[in-house]
Amino acid sequence: MVVSLSLIIYYMSLLPAAAQKVNIWEGTSVHKCVEMTAYLSEGTLANTAVIVCPGGSYFWHDTQTEGHDVGRWLQKNGISAFVLNYRTAYVPAFVTHYRLLFRGNRYPDPQDDLRQAIRFVKSHAEEYHVDKDRIGAMGFSAGGHLVMSAAELFDQNDRPAFVVPVYPVVTMTEPCVHKRSRRGLLGDSRTRNKQLRDRLSLERHVPSDCPPVFLVNCVDDPIVDYHNSILLDSALTAKNIPHRYVQFRTGGHGFGACEEKGTDESRQWKPMFLEWVGEVISSKFKEKK
Repeated sequence: MVVSLSLIIYYMSLLPAAAQKVNIWEGTSVHKCVEMTAYLSEGTLANTAVIVCPGGSYFWHDTQTEGHDVGRWLQKNGISAFVLNYRTAYVPAFVTHYRLLFRGNRYPDPQDDLRQAIRFVKSHAEEYHVDKDRIGAMGFSAGGHLVMSAAELFDQNDRPAFVVPVYPVVTMTEPCVHKRSRRGLLGDSRTRNKQLRDRLSLERHVPSDCPPVFLVNCVDDPIVDYHNSILLDSALTAKNIPHRYVQFRTGGHGFGACEEKGTDESRQWKPMFLEWVGEVISSKFKEKK
């Protein structure tokens, strides 16, 4: 029996948000199970969608604070969200270095997953009630690197409409590199590969047609050196890319959309983003007109 996706989505809407899951690779030649959880909204920006990529050094995910909490917050504020459980190296690769001998998960697996997630949402935009031209990507820490790599490395048709890297990993070459994320993404056998390090150092590859960027970090970040964001801001500025860089003095790392983490200062990124994305969407709508 053939069941339309629209009917599936209807029944999904009757379930708790956390149960609204799809495998983005189902029905394709890629035999992987990569889940994406939908938090659909009917609010003021409901035809706008954001694919959310949690952080975790490309080894694991901060699924709650930087994933489902973010999805629910976006949903509450009128934006449909899709939390992506992209492939990571996972904990065994962190503790054993087995990827010196076996491939495991590594670049470009996370990027392939995000590209497929964007294609999936676009192909089902009508059923999800979102605009194909208003699908952005938001990522935290290593997830911030992932979404920014989509803006730089993907073909134009697969790029997100806007990008939100929050306390992101940016460089793979400069002294401020987050070495754990580099190892997680490249794999143990390729951490010294100069070509890959260069390709995935995002401050070096901002395209002239990069989508708008909302960049956030804190000076007191103890995990990802705040100079990562300064490198990206400088590169975006040099290419005249529309972007907003918000640098907080305090807030640390890993606060996501959680009201119990970070500081009163750093939590202001959320209303700032909502104001910014409204302006970006309004501008894009005028361009389409």
